Amino acid sequence: MCGRYLMDDEAYSEIFTDIAMGEVFPTNIAPVIAQTGVVAIKWGFPHWKGSGVIINARAETALEKTMFREPLLNQRCVIPSGGFYEWNRANGQKKKDKYLFQIPGERVLHMAGMIGLFTNADGFEYSAFVILTTSANASVAPIHDRMPVILAPDEREGWIKETKFMEHALRRPGPLLCAYLV
Repeated sequence: MCGRYLMDDEAYSEIFTDIAMGEVFPTNIAPVIAQTGVVAIKWGFPHWKGSGVIINARAETALEKTMFREPLLNQRCVIPSGGFYEWNRANGQKKKDKYLFQIPGERVLHMAGMIGLFTNADGFEYSAFVILTTSANASVAPIHDRMPVILAPDEREGWIKETKFMEHALRRPGPLLCAYLV
């Protein structure tokens, strides 16, 4: 369910400068496009049970959940990536195969997200983001049952600013993707 994604020089060079590239893990600080512009924030809302983080939110139920409702209505963001990773255990093997999913012919895959504001144990406020996920389409389903909500480059502003577009994007299927064994 989109537990890692790729930041590569090619995908990010026109959007960000001076950012470390490579595989992004939960709790990493990563750049996102927000209402105020590009910001670097932590991936993962703090878990309500006290330990760990929540890195994804289901598009189908996010508006119903207390933790996600306000950020989804008021603090949406776009997470540009070079693709996202999923793992599959083929034919009963112990080792899982790792796949990178990308849009064919595209340099950047834009994932829909939201930003929340939190206070840590020391009383400092910080921002964090989660990625919205939806049911996997035909290109992702053989590997995993969920995938990120994916936006076209010209939909970034609509996602961030327009509630009607947000509602539409949460209900539609994702684009067909290519899977590369890595």
